[in-house]
Amino acid sequence: MADKGKNEKEKDSGSVIAGNRKAYHDYEILSSMEAGIALHGTEVKSCRMHSVSLQDSFARIDKGEIFVYNVNISPYSHGNRFNHTPMRQRRLLLHKREILRLSQQVKEKGYALIPLKMYLVRGKIKIQLGVAKGKTFGDKRETLRKKQDDMDMRRAAKR
Repeated sequence: MADKGKNEKEKDSGSVIAGNRKAYHDYEILSSMEAGIALHGTEVKSCRMHSVSLQDSFARIDKGEIFVYNVNISPYSHGNRFNHTPMRQRRLLLHKREILRLSQQVKEKGYALIPLKMYLVRGKIKIQLGVAKGKTFGDKRETLRKKQDDMDMRRAAKR
């Protein structure tokens, strides 16, 4: 029986809860780092059920702390009156040195902190935070053109 529990923990490790695919389309990701996230009880249970949306979310540095905004964690189905509010600001757990490094990078014009994905590591919920620079309309069009050309090349190579 102990082996069964061990396998469940291994499956739990590294599983992606939610991803932000639109961030890779709208932004050029320069660097990324892992951060913990401070959640309430029912939020954790709801995250484990994969009912999280990172679309249109962003992070901001405020008074030496980093908060993430617009992360929609749906209310837990069995949460009764102790359920959480779905859209609230949540504090990210980082070392002071890491926060200072991120604040230096974000001070430049056009850079932002964007949550890229949320996942489980050894039973703890983590969020991957990316330092990103916004793409222009022409840049977005160019990346789509490159993807299409790569797909055409692969199809031609298969034939």
